[in-house]
Amino acid sequence: MTIGLVRHHQTGNLHFVTFSCYHRRPYLASAKSRDVFEAALERIRQRYEFFVTGYVVMPEHVHLLVSEPKLGLLDRSLQALKLSVTVRRSERPFWLARYYDFNVFSERKRIEKLRYMHRNPVARGLVEKPEDWAWSSFRHYATGVETTIEIESPWTAKQRDQAM
Repeated sequence: MTIGLVRHHQTGNLHFVTFSCYHRRPYLASAKSRDVFEAALERIRQRYEFFVTGYVVMPEHVHLLVSEPKLGLLDRSLQALKLSVTVRRSERPFWLARYYDFNVFSERKRIEKLRYMHRNPVARGLVEKPEDWAWSSFRHYATGVETTIEIESPWTAKQRDQAM
């Protein structure tokens, strides 16, 4: 274990997670590879029962804003996600082993992380506007359009659960 690395799981917070391709290689540079990632994220989201509040798939890394899974722990669901992508791609090794995790504990931080993710393709010069990057949750927030990945805010989830 890395000295000084502390993860705060099972807190009920959202998690802003970042993980990268091996040596930051652009293994997710093609539309096909990004589509593979999105499909895997949706499968794993359903299997581990967590919600995705936001995401962006970049050519060499991924940002996710997710809840803690109802089934299992966050680190296991991320491991399953990475493995699901790896078995569908030929690059080896595909991912760096570690990931960055920041607990999002307030509405202000949630908005900050969503803005950061959605602006990432623009900041990198991949597109001129966030809505031009198909592999993020921006279009869902801007237009309400459904994407490959079900997007749900923690507040929507709480309201749904309370109604049941």
